[in-house]
Amino acid sequence: MIFHSRKPEDLEMPLDGFLQAITPIDLFYVRSHHYTPTVEAESFSLKVSGEVGTPVALSLKDLKKMPRIELVGVMECAGNGRSFYSPRLPGLQWSHGGVGNARWAGVRLADVLKKAGVKASAKHILFDGADVPVGTMPKFQRTIPIKKALDPDTMLAFEMNGQPLPQSHGAPLRVVVPGWGGDCWVKWLTGIQALDKEFEGFFMKTGYRHPGKGVPPGTAVDPAQMKPVESMRVKSVIATPKDSIVFPQGMSRVAGAAWSGEVPLAKVEVSLDGGRSWNPARLTSSNGRWGWQTWDYAWNATPGSYRVQARATDASGYTQPSEQEWNPSGYLWNAVQTVRAEVLPLQMTSYRSSCLGCHNEDLIRGQKLTRAQWEREVEKMMRWGAQVPAEQKANLIDYLAARYKP
Repeated sequence: MIFHSRKPEDLEMPLDGFLQAITPIDLFYVRSHHYTPTVEAESFSLKVSGEVGTPVALSLKDLKKMPRIELVGVMECAGNGRSFYSPRLPGLQWSHGGVGNARWAGVRLADVLKKAGVKASAKHILFDGADVPVGTMPKFQRTIPIKKALDPDTMLAFEMNGQPLPQSHGAPLRVVVPGWGGDCWVKWLTGIQALDKEFEGFFMKTGYRHPGKGVPPGTAVDPAQMKPVESMRVKSVIATPKDSIVFPQGMSRVAGAAWSGEVPLAKVEVSLDGGRSWNPARLTSSNGRWGWQTWDYAWNATPGSYRVQARATDASGYTQPSEQEWNPSGYLWNAVQTVRAEVLPLQMTSYRSSCLGCHNEDLIRGQKLTRAQWEREVEKMMRWGAQVPAEQKANLIDYLAARYKP
């Protein structure tokens, strides 16, 4: 994991995580505004109040007696990708890995609200966790509109990837809001309140707000002129090849993961020439409506320098932009990612691994030998320990003779 903060705990998933259809718990990113609390499952109680007919307090056992649901869903921090914005913005400097894809299990939020007799006057649902603010920070509380709260896929989860919810991920109970930013997925949930109006707390009226459009870089925007972050945007991430990689010619692949928000993912395309042309990638997983899809593209890599890109498109036809619109909090980054790769001829690959591991190139460049001389020199170096595969010996001699000839 990439550590952004140990206390509070903020951890980023490495790029290799995007090659897995389901993110292992030990690779799943962690975002915490306050210190991690300990909530005992045995004494846990979820209080439901506000615009309801009958306020209730439910134990974990009570919740587990209710109809169980499961789904695979992507949770992404609204600030994922913030480190790529220019000019720079304060906040956690996520690169690509402030996101994960897990199998969640729990009960429908709608069923819990129905049990308490939620009233028609309820417009927003407020979530309150057990975490205690650091210093004089505001308490982390978020709301979602009643329509999203009553969606049959909005969940109160007590399991993650078939295990009891881990402490870092909100044990014993957290909110799961598929398609929406991780700021809505409140952890260590202990209270639900049905409200008849928008919540006035800091993390709704000031934090996690977006202007809904791009603004000139560096522009300050009054929070009152922005709206709460809700649905995430369609996005893809390249896990392999890594940026600035050098590798030999031959069959290779471009691979990663892609996901979307309220609108389903439709397709992923790959470009090897910096976006001048695009080729369809193959979706390689089946994670349902809310999960990410792994994808790959077979590449017969020939020698040259490449700008590898991947872009995802949702079912409405919206495609990742080549340039990111700027906003004052660094939210919802989804610009097309570019990975630079250099593919070497087989001869040069052998040269780099067999020769430059021991010698500086200046020493080799000064030789200026005939092919026969290079052949004797390579055989001598092999006797002295140079690791030259037998099938690459002739190619290496040809390369040296052509590049460093008399």
